[in-house]
Amino acid sequence: MTKTLITGGAGYIGSHAAKALASLDREVVILDSLVAGHRDFLKWGEFEEGDLADTAFLKDVFARHDISEVLHFAAFIAVGESVEKPGMYYGNNVRNTLNLLDAMMEAGVKRMVFSSTAAVYGEPVTSVIAENHPLSPLSPYAWSKRMIEQILADYGKAYGLKHICLRYFNAAGADPNNEVGERHQPETHLIPLILHAALGLRDNITIFGTDYPTPDGTCLRDYIHVTDLADAHVRALDYLGSGGDSGAFNLGNGNGFSVREIIDVAREITGKDIVVAEAARRPGDSPALVSSSIAARETLGWEPRLGDIREIIRTAWDWHQKDLA
Repeated sequence: MTKTLITGGAGYIGSHAAKALASLDREVVILDSLVAGHRDFLKWGEFEEGDLADTAFLKDVFARHDISEVLHFAAFIAVGESVEKPGMYYGNNVRNTLNLLDAMMEAGVKRMVFSSTAAVYGEPVTSVIAENHPLSPLSPYAWSKRMIEQILADYGKAYGLKHICLRYFNAAGADPNNEVGERHQPETHLIPLILHAALGLRDNITIFGTDYPTPDGTCLRDYIHVTDLADAHVRALDYLGSGGDSGAFNLGNGNGFSVREIIDVAREITGKDIVVAEAARRPGDSPALVSSSIAARETLGWEPRLGDIREIIRTAWDWHQKDLA
């Protein structure tokens, strides 16, 4: 049986994708350096510890495994850090993806599903963002993802690479069975930070920017459950495997929630009084990012199953209570 290679498979979304594939009895190989990934997330598939910067290692992995397709998650993801350290982001995200693609081409592997981001759209010019929205990244992180999307298109024309770019909005929540969840070091994502405050691990939650052109002045984001994201990746692999064309698809629920609204729901779910601090805007943050995911629904047959924001935060709360106990 051929195998699916998952880069960054010991990370948040990658581990959920590994579980989704394993539940279908698919053979999985996880490639992770464990710089940001977690050894205890390696519950499904064979593990190869190494870095995409190591071209000899990559060549060896493809030589030893009968890999037919790749899910590519491995990347640095912190927007603020990318503004401060752009070279690190372009090196790790872009250069290392080129290493991976070259190893794939040498091994004759011509299918990839790429973990992109809604951040490639930049400042919205429409209230709901579809795939034809202008692409105008605001940070080196977002630019690195946009560059990779272009590289994939060019490899498609030159070498026949079939690829899907999945532009997700805000990944959130945790495995409903509590086997894996969200854990970043340092943590930068809103919902985990709020829950850390609820658990007493931090004094408060900081709202960065209260003067955005939104109903309550705080950023609006579209939150998508990580299990639904994993399902979309499996469907994208199957779509390519059945001869589907390359393309890009948004993944979101189509509903925007402000930072203040997310804090209020977290208070409701946790029963905790979460203290709020306010600070200036951060560079690279868009006022609102809300998805139209019609194309993914129609083409991939994808449908979010855990779309309620309370369910998203509840699964995250269950995970963080277990993980941080």
